[in-house]
Amino acid sequence: MDKMFSFDEIMQLPSRYRANLINMVSGFKAANLIGTKSKNGRTNLAVFNSVVHIGANPPYLGFILRPTTVERHTYENLKETGVYTINQITTAIHKQAHRTSAKYDRAISEFDAVGLTEFYQNDFHAPFVAESHIKIGLSFQEEHLVKCNNTRLIIGKIEHLILPEKAILEDGDVNLEDLDTAAVAGLYNYYSPEHLGKYGYVKP
Repeated sequence: MDKMFSFDEIMQLPSRYRANLINMVSGFKAANLIGTKSKNGRTNLAVFNSVVHIGANPPYLGFILRPTTVERHTYENLKETGVYTINQITTAIHKQAHRTSAKYDRAISEFDAVGLTEFYQNDFHAPFVAESHIKIGLSFQEEHLVKCNNTRLIIGKIEHLILPEKAILEDGDVNLEDLDTAAVAGLYNYYSPEHLGKYGYVKP
């Protein structure tokens, strides 16, 4: 038997139960760490499950930032410096990655707190995660306030893309399984995805 919820019934659920339920029903999502560094050199690392493809020509990615009613070090740093990194979470580091969701004091670097390694590419200001197999350096382009809940869509242009050459297929596809890629569902659940198939461009 299916369980049915109306909008009003969803809104009457306990807040944590509601957050878990609504985060889970959207299914598996990409698991990423976003790295930033303030102008005075304080690094920050935070787990995000909302990174989305915006376009490939030119290459843009977006992510959803929760309301800025409290300190958001990721947002403050990327607006201050104009750059940030997106680093794919692997199954090997998923426990450390999840620990970045704790509310650390601004003076504490999550890199140090969870035991991950800062990596820098040339003169790019924001830190990459050395242990990540796909590292993306982005420049902030624009933001859009989502008025219905005061979240923000942050859009960045890919300036640097770093990944193992052996994982890139002839047609530009990337073998994510070989890169130990993790997926996330909800707020706390991590998975190791399995490739089910590859299908060509569909025409009617």
